Amino acid sequence: MVRKEDQPAILQDLCAGNGIELDDKKLEKLVLYCTLLEQWNRKVNLISRKEDAPVIVKHIFHSLLISRHHTFRADEKVLDLGTGGGLPGIPLAIAFPETQFLLVDATGKKIAACKAMIKELDIPNALAMHARVEELKGVVFDTVLSRQVAPLDQLCGYACNLLKAGGVLICLKGGNLDEEVSKAMSTKKEHNGFPERVEQHPISSCSPYFDEKKLVIAFG
Repeated sequence: MVRKEDQPAILQDLCAGNGIELDDKKLEKLVLYCTLLEQWNRKVNLISRKEDAPVIVKHIFHSLLISRHHTFRADEKVLDLGTGGGLPGIPLAIAFPETQFLLVDATGKKIAACKAMIKELDIPNALAMHARVEELKGVVFDTVLSRQVAPLDQLCGYACNLLKAGGVLICLKGGNLDEEVSKAMSTKKEHNGFPERVEQHPISSCSPYFDEKKLVIAFG
């Protein structure tokens, strides 16, 4: 069990070791978000209640690892698809305050929790919306993020209608993904030619809790 007072040092050390820069204000907000996430999780099922790893590592640090392979720009519009309890959108919105994040989930209770946490954390660049992906019309993004357990070809089907030309879909996934990637590539004609290519980046070296975990990037 990780003590609350040890969480800032653990997160700071992990991020510093992986080239992720956090100032004291960002670190404080990320640790507070971890606390809020655990509190809300007692009322709403946001993350597993039988964690095999500290939340600060398995969820907060895990989300921030996206920035190792993607540079979030000041003018970038990012969609967090199926955000659940605000992952990975809230940690990234804290770390990159100049980037705009829209967090979407089809479960109203989860979005209510996200809205409350965003308000308490004072994150003006993050907005939570109760909606199904099919309901998002007339809006496009530079980047789509997802920690959903949905197959990659299904996520590509969602993302292809929501991405600007040259946009990317970034997923946090686990296990052997070769078949998923192959199916996504073989069905791209059904998804407006998306993706043109897919990269897999193992992140197991970042923490012993991330065995077989990968960052998957689908490029448009």
